Amino acid sequence: MKKELQVYDNILQLVGDTPLIQLQKMTEDISGTFYAKVEAFNPGHSAKDRVAHFILSQAEEKGLLQPGDTIVETTSGNTGFSIAMVSAVKGYKCILAVSDKSSKDKIDMLRAMGAEVHVCPANVAADDPRSYYEVAKRIHLETPGSIYINQYFNELNIDAHYHSTGPEIWKQTEGKITHLVACSGTGGTISGTARYLKEMNPEIKILGIDAYGSVLKKYHETRQFDENEGLGKNLIPTATDFDAIDEFVKVTDESAAQMARTIAKEEGLFVGYTSGAAMQGVKQYALQGQFTKDSKVVVLFPDHGSRYMAKIYNDQWMEDQGFELHENLK
Repeated sequence: MKKELQVYDNILQLVGDTPLIQLQKMTEDISGTFYAKVEAFNPGHSAKDRVAHFILSQAEEKGLLQPGDTIVETTSGNTGFSIAMVSAVKGYKCILAVSDKSSKDKIDMLRAMGAEVHVCPANVAADDPRSYYEVAKRIHLETPGSIYINQYFNELNIDAHYHSTGPEIWKQTEGKITHLVACSGTGGTISGTARYLKEMNPEIKILGIDAYGSVLKKYHETRQFDENEGLGKNLIPTATDFDAIDEFVKVTDESAAQMARTIAKEEGLFVGYTSGAAMQGVKQYALQGQFTKDSKVVVLFPDHGSRYMAKIYNDQWMEDQGFELHENLK
């Protein structure tokens, strides 16, 4: 049922309250009932709207921000867009340090929202002065009247989802959720949602997704940081509450890309790379016997497919990566 016609003061009032949509074709061969939490329905088309809006609102309440101040952040795209959107509405300057792995479309979108963008090399260590982490820190130190969001190490990243995503899922499933499946980047989404859900019912299983080349799965299991793990997530974000996550599986980039394209074709949901990874994770967890016919599983789809037109939805890019193009996904 659609909401009654409303008039909003600004776009930020549309952050949150995203729909839970039951998956049909994608889960026909898996025991249980599966729902997608579709974060592309946020006004900035991703779950990062929640973080940007929450953190900046908290900063305002604490008197840390004055009109005309500057917001600085490290981002691969979605967080930056959300921060730029919130900054535009609230009247702040926005400076973003992004990885050169970000697509040209994503960078152009950030600039279109009024952000100043610094593109940094991705293939350097997190503590290298050229990394987008260090560039953001330097810009913050050199810019009077600025705050650095620092999403990877900001507890408010977790709080944003504890106060919104978690309660929404609990209410939408009438407290019947048995499993949450979500990817972990900064870790704020899975951690904050998990904390709330575990408080409501400690038996709910929190199933994380990690990429090959990332250190998160091994750290979760051993609490040791392996610098030789690979080229994925090369730091341990304190915005990840590893105690709230029950386990991780690793998903390949190729399977995530193919799964995102399959979701679009079969469910009509145009979702991003990470959503594909989450769905692939569901398939892998199912093979492990995680789910039964009574399972009620929520899968978090973080963003919209339009952010990936130059990548996973581009046949040439897929071929350039050496990813197989299935006939029905061309």
